[in-house]
Amino acid sequence: MLNVGDTAPDFELTSDTGGKVRLADFAGKRVVLYFYPKAGTPGCTKQACALRDIHPDIEEKDIVVIGISPDRPEALARFRAKYDLPFVLLSDPDHAVAAAYGAWGGRKLYRRSLMGILRTHVAIDADGKVMQYRLKVKPRSTAELAKSLAEG
Repeated sequence: MLNVGDTAPDFELTSDTGGKVRLADFAGKRVVLYFYPKAGTPGCTKQACALRDIHPDIEEKDIVVIGISPDRPEALARFRAKYDLPFVLLSDPDHAVAAAYGAWGGRKLYRRSLMGILRTHVAIDADGKVMQYRLKVKPRSTAELAKSLAEG
C-alpha cells in the first residue's frame, strides 16, 4: 500500500489504442489514476462516466486521468468508445501495476472471497509524489476526489 508523500511507482502498460503508456510520460503534470475491476460492469461504468462528466473541469487544471483494469486493450477501446470517455484506459492483465499500487487483493463478491482489483483512487503531483490515496472507493468517489484536487 502507498502513503501520501511516497513516490508513485512508474509503469508501462498497453492503452486502449494499443500504444504503450508510461507514468513518466506525464512528468510535470498532476495525474489521477483509478483502478477498476472490469470495463462495462455497472459500478465501473458509473465510475468512468462520473469522471467523464467532470473531465472538462479537471482538464482545465492540467490534471490527467488514467483508468487501469485487467481488461484487454480491445475491450477497453469498446468501453471508451461506448461511453465517450475522454481519457486513456490502460490494460494491466497480470495485475502487476495494481499490486504495486495496493489495488490488488482479497475482496468479497456475492459472499465469495477472491483476489481481484480493489477500486482505488490515486492522485499524483507534478513531481511524481502521491497526493491522495484511497483504497476501496465507491464508484462515484473517484470523480469527487478528482474534483476536490482541481479545486484545491
